[in-house]
Amino acid sequence: MSLTASMSALRLISPSSPRVSVEPFQRCLCTPTGSRAALDRRGYPPRKRIRPLVRHYAAAPAEPASFHEHLVSTAEIVLAHAGMQSEEGYNAAAQEGVDSVQAAKRESEMEKVRQALRELEDGQELVLSLRDLAESEPDEDMRKLAQSDLPVAEDALRSLRTTLLEALAPAPPVSSLSALVELKSGVGGNEASLFAAELVRMYQRVAQRKGWKASVVEAVTVEGVGAGSSTGGVAGAYKEALLEVTGDGAFGYLRREAGVHRVQRVPATESQGRVHTSTVGIIVLPSESATGGGQIDDSDLFEAKDVKIETMRSRGAGGQHVNRTESAIRLTHLPTGISVSMQDSRSQHENRTKAYRVLRARLLDRKLQAEQDERRSVRLNQVKGTDRSEKIRTYNFPQGRLTDHRIPLTLSALEEAIEGGEVLDIINRELEEREDRERLDDVVEALMAELE
Repeated sequence: MSLTASMSALRLISPSSPRVSVEPFQRCLCTPTGSRAALDRRGYPPRKRIRPLVRHYAAAPAEPASFHEHLVSTAEIVLAHAGMQSEEGYNAAAQEGVDSVQAAKRESEMEKVRQALRELEDGQELVLSLRDLAESEPDEDMRKLAQSDLPVAEDALRSLRTTLLEALAPAPPVSSLSALVELKSGVGGNEASLFAAELVRMYQRVAQRKGWKASVVEAVTVEGVGAGSSTGGVAGAYKEALLEVTGDGAFGYLRREAGVHRVQRVPATESQGRVHTSTVGIIVLPSESATGGGQIDDSDLFEAKDVKIETMRSRGAGGQHVNRTESAIRLTHLPTGISVSMQDSRSQHENRTKAYRVLRARLLDRKLQAEQDERRSVRLNQVKGTDRSEKIRTYNFPQGRLTDHRIPLTLSALEEAIEGGEVLDIINRELEEREDRERLDDVVEALMAELE
């Protein structure tokens, strides 16, 4: 397939092009039949002059291609572009004496794409053949054999798609790191703080289910709100909370939780049964693992001389130890003004270590966003956790409904989601596929920019 034809295959029909639809109903343009003028010479009503009622619609957008088709089309475009470059560039490179190392590296990358594409096409053919046998094979033994082999072939096909996707557009390396989840209650007062505590527990259950370790590093609680208080609420309420999730791939999963989470329910203090709306803002930052499982190269994030270190006495409950020792730490990165305070532990050394870990995470997130903005100025950043103005999800308790507004997707599984169940994995997979499509679109747009 040629490069132009491959690119055309990815374009959708413009929704603004007009489409005319003729309704079956007709409108009569004659005069009223009750008048004398309505009769012809023979005493009959005149023949009706009829024209169809015409309505103009915007053309319905074409059905988007499946992710498999999108992936294959992008691979064909990349290979066609590489072939065109190799034909046009070898002579020029030889004449100018350009080092062939980069050309050899590029050819090696294209060979990986070719191999992955061939294996994917073979895997797709195998799955289609097994499906056909499982549905229409008259021999019962062959049909059962195909049905037993089909799940294995489908799993292999998904793995082959991932391999080709990584060859075309590798995932960000920070996806394998641990994560810091910052939660801040928004509108809604105490109800928003209660919901923030519920979200903390939800993510803790997700971490437990996936084999990660989750702990609250820092929290600003609301006194008098929670279990045993007059509100009769859940145990604990957070104005702010910082949750550290340690494990391989935690950031890659949880970064899709960044944004504004909205809850609609009747608070325990509401006497008239009115539904209130509250919000919680979430930011997800990449973090190095405390156990050393994943490390961030922070050599270019900051220098020691740029960090102002302040010690102070901790605030809150703690008795004489709080009043007599300066165990709290505040770090300020002078070039950016980013400040981190930590008083979670009685040990100043432990607070200093945690504060530096949070500071590195925030500076790394700032660096990643700057790199994303430089590469693409039109599309939304893949790591978009700092945008608190975007409502991403609604938890509607009266209807038991969970809605993710980015896909969009609505599921009647609110209780399972609050318990950190697998319904969150379903939403995460949908969001991951959307991001994968955007990554492929970025590849095609970069090639088109080179041709212009």
